[in-house]
This record gives sequence, C-alpha cells and structure tokens, in this order.
Amino acid sequence: MNNKKWKTISEKPAGDFRIFSMREVVSESPRTGKHHPFILLDGKDWINIIALTSENKIVMVKQYRFGTANFELEIPGGIIEEGEEPIEAGIRELQEETGYVGKNPQYLGCVDPNPAFQTNKCHTILVDNCEKVSEQNLDPGEDIEVDIISETKVNDYIDKGIIRHSLVLSAFRLYDIIKKN
Repeated sequence: MNNKKWKTISEKPAGDFRIFSMREVVSESPRTGKHHPFILLDGKDWINIIALTSENKIVMVKQYRFGTANFELEIPGGIIEEGEEPIEAGIRELQEETGYVGKNPQYLGCVDPNPAFQTNKCHTILVDNCEKVSEQNLDPGEDIEVDIISETKVNDYIDKGIIRHSLVLSAFRLYDIIKKN
C-alpha cells in the first residue's frame, strides 16, 4: 500500500449549512497522478458524556432524530462551543440536557465521526456521582426525555440493536477500555 498523502490541488467553499460548512477539494492521487474532486464537511467538534449516578446507573437521553425519523436512546452530548475544552463542554451539555451534574470528569478519548468526508472529532468524557440539581435547559429544537438505566440494561440494548447510534457505541467502547484498566 502506498502511504503517500494526496496532494491538494484546489479547494473552494461549497455551502454553509448552520451546523456544517461544505467545501470541494480537488486532490491528486499519489498512485495514479490523477485529480479527483471530494466534498468535505467542516463542523465544530462534538462531545458525548457517559454520566454515572452514585448507584452506577447511566444517565441516558431519548430524543427524536431526523436522520432516522425515529426516537433514539443515547447519552447526553452536543457541540463544543468556540473556546471550550471537551470536559467543560461536557459538563455544560450534561446539565443543559438532563439537569444532572457530577464529579471527577475524565476525558476518555475521541473518534473521527466519518473520516471519509467529515473533518470534526467527537470527544467522550466520563462523569461520576451524577445527581439531578436543576431542570433541563433545552435549545428550542430539542425535546429530550431523561432515563436512568443500569449498565447491564444499556449493554443489553446495545446487543439487541436498540442503541444503534455509532458515536454512542464508540463512547461505550472508550468507557469499556477505561474500566479494564
């Protein structure tokens, strides 16, 4: 396999769509020397939060997702705002979406949501000893139901395909790695 990077020949903006901007990049294949156009989506990084209660249950959220046209069971998460660090964004998103806060936030890692055409990252943090301290503070386009579920039940939902969100599955994989250590 040729591990040479593709050379960028040109790039131009192709649209701005609120949560993503799009650009067209023409790159040269190091193998063939031919030029190929690609579309890239540029967006802010995302944060996912695995929030554990003092009883070691997991704070989950259920919300309607337009991509699947279905209600999805997920972990809290959202966009990392300009100037925020992942842990700071995770603490904020957790409280906004669920009303829960916790202790000992720990960075678990990040994944590339879709490296074929997305340039952003999705970070995951773990927060312990979470408890409800306030009401939700939802964005106008959010309708989120909070559910507290045992880890065994979450794993069962993953095994049965009830939890299918790839970034949530990735977050739980990062959590599994930390638990082993």
